[in-house]
Amino acid sequence: MFTGIVETTGEVQAVIDDEGGRRMRIGAPFEGLDHGQSISVSGVCLTVEKAADGEWFEVFLARETLARTFFDDLSGGDQVNLERAMPADGRFDGHIVQGHVDTTTEIVGIEQEGEDWTFTFSLPEAHRDYLVQKGSITVDGISLTVADRRSEEFDVAIIPTTYAETTLSEKSVGDPVHLEVDVVAKYVEQLV
Repeated sequence: MFTGIVETTGEVQAVIDDEGGRRMRIGAPFEGLDHGQSISVSGVCLTVEKAADGEWFEVFLARETLARTFFDDLSGGDQVNLERAMPADGRFDGHIVQGHVDTTTEIVGIEQEGEDWTFTFSLPEAHRDYLVQKGSITVDGISLTVADRRSEEFDVAIIPTTYAETTLSEKSVGDPVHLEVDVVAKYVEQLV
């Protein structure tokens, strides 16, 4: 489980396609990553296969992962958001994030307002019922609050720290992002 509080960004160092999917090497300053640990890469829960302390780690992307994400388009030099799995005794600063991307969507607007930004994203029809104003949403692994929701798009307010410490500062209108809706909303729907 993750919280959506991005720890750092990492740089894709290598992408290697193979028979079953794709392997990625990502440069990251993390110490103590071991084989089998979960890590969120731009909101996608992946498993560490290899790691060099403080330098890089490698993950495998199955065909299912490639079909549900924009990772098929990543190449060397691209930046990704990174968060290690939350320890059982850790702080819970964001919201419950599983790293199970529901869909990809695109940025349809970016507007700077003083030191803050408003990012507008298209809202895929199949996921509209899961978003509420002031509710939680995960965008590229970042725990955010829905500032405004309309029928086909939604806004989030981005503070300077989030803008500077995540990949949002590198995004443009038309760029794809991963969305994970609040898991609580999915369980409520299932129960009702």
